[in-house]
Amino acid sequence: MIGYKTTFMKSILCYLLLTVSITSFSQKKLDQLAEGNAIRHVLAQQVSDWNSFNIEGFMQGYWKSDSLMFIGSKITHGWDSTLARYKRSYPNQEAMGKLRFEIIRLLFTSSDACLVTGKYFLQRKADNPSGIFTLLFRKKNGKWVVAYDHTS
Repeated sequence: MIGYKTTFMKSILCYLLLTVSITSFSQKKLDQLAEGNAIRHVLAQQVSDWNSFNIEGFMQGYWKSDSLMFIGSKITHGWDSTLARYKRSYPNQEAMGKLRFEIIRLLFTSSDACLVTGKYFLQRKADNPSGIFTLLFRKKNGKWVVAYDHTS
């Protein structure tokens, strides 16, 4: 009888541990899904602002810090310098064109950091440039922002 109780108790313990593990795993996945949706919302807002010829609005998706890094044809440090770079490179609506993003992957490296890999597509009268990007999103003061942008 004692052997039966021990086996029964072990089975219950295994079941409880498995249930807790599955619940924790599921909650983590649900949290990441919600955070991923928040990041996708930031990107969608950037596209909307860009397509409305609103570079300042587009820049709200970036971390307003001197630690922001943008890498394109050269390295730019800081939010103000990145804004100035965008304004120089895209001085008017024709130069900006219409933007579209294709998100390939979101990879959470921690609860407050996510690497986003994607493609961008610009549609303009003169040409249709496109390329790839890797963004490091960080959660700052409860808000997801781009802290690092490597676009080519």
